[in-house]
Amino acid sequence: MAVANKPDQLLFRFRPADSPNGISRSTMTQLAEYLGYNETQVMHLALKKLAQEVLPAYERDDGPVSAITIKSLKKREPQGKLKIVASSLFRT
Repeated sequence: MAVANKPDQLLFRFRPADSPNGISRSTMTQLAEYLGYNETQVMHLALKKLAQEVLPAYERDDGPVSAITIKSLKKREPQGKLKIVASSLFRT
């Protein structure tokens, strides 16, 4: 007997009233009507926006560059070739 794959699901319980950490069913209904979405689409939109706001958009690096690495880079690319250029755009 084959077992059917069920999609990932999440049980969601609304708060009795809006709070800093949750919303009521009436607020969800208002959001859905205002946006022209169903409640599932509203949840996906909200979670996507939260993920973009909270999660880094890049892979974590190894941290600050060590002094040894900086010295090595400076040795490979001699310093002092470029002169500082100041813009006269804001000078009076």
